[in-house]
Amino acid sequence: MASLGTLGLWRQSGMADPAQAEKLVYLVTGGCGFLGEHVVRMLLQREPRLRELRIFDLHLGSWLEELKTGTQNVIEACVQTGTQFLVYTSSMEVVGPNVKGHPFYRGNEDTPYEAVHRHPYPRSKALAERLVLEASGRKVRGGLPLVTCALRPTGIYGEGHQIMRDFYHQGLRLGSRLFRAIPASVEHGRVYVGNVAWMHVLVARELEQRAAIMGGQVYFCYDKSPYKSYEDFNMEFLGPCGLRLVGTRPMLPYWVLVLLAVLNALLQWLLRPLLLYTPLLNPYTLAVANTTFTVSTNKAQRHFGYEPLFSWEESRTRTIRWVQAMEGSAQ
Repeated sequence: MASLGTLGLWRQSGMADPAQAEKLVYLVTGGCGFLGEHVVRMLLQREPRLRELRIFDLHLGSWLEELKTGTQNVIEACVQTGTQFLVYTSSMEVVGPNVKGHPFYRGNEDTPYEAVHRHPYPRSKALAERLVLEASGRKVRGGLPLVTCALRPTGIYGEGHQIMRDFYHQGLRLGSRLFRAIPASVEHGRVYVGNVAWMHVLVARELEQRAAIMGGQVYFCYDKSPYKSYEDFNMEFLGPCGLRLVGTRPMLPYWVLVLLAVLNALLQWLLRPLLLYTPLLNPYTLAVANTTFTVSTNKAQRHFGYEPLFSWEESRTRTIRWVQAMEGSAQ
């Protein structure tokens, strides 16, 4: 068995029935989420040796200790069940952008960068990634070594992306307009969700044969989507659906955005006992959106032959169709 991500892939072979010996059993943890659903579809479409697909999803809070415990539980489950392969879904935010706003231009997995994090999400991802990678080589039930690796997607987009949905409906409420808040010169690397799912399946497929190379490694997950600011990139999909971006420069001074972000964070803290308030703008998302972070890596191609399954044109078309299909489309 192998476990894919947290997302996890549990691959099981050696069945008593010879006809099933080379068939695989996969467990996808987080299988009901945005990326998890695409991984499940990709396995059904692209894994010819699939015998059984199991899906587990548990919506936990975002507190650091809960996430740490959950990842440790996945590792211990691998050990106790004799699962030999674990692919962890990490994030580029394990590296950055950091809260100091240091740019990262076309970096790869070995590019020096000061990872400075205060927000729970990147801190928890970094901790969980370290736990997974340090577990590589640990003996599992039956005496074989556990082989782990981690994938670090850049900003994911595509069908089902909640933030894209939120921006779209916000634009409709503002008269089919969005107002520029981030300079167009700030670039980000974005990756289509189908290509992230494809990399997961490809890693799980190759990990057994290339354990010596891939075990304990991390890989940025990126395709050939263009480098643009978050707002300009989102307009690649929202523009054809009737929205327009107002302003060639930010409409508000940066200090005003900082003030609004801090107020949102305070309001979120005050309302926490009563309801879940998740504003799009907070100090962390503002810092991320205002910091250039782009990756250019061929490590995944060298180690296991990764090439994007979907071109930029196809990724864009699929995402536009999804936005247009939303209730209340401006088209």
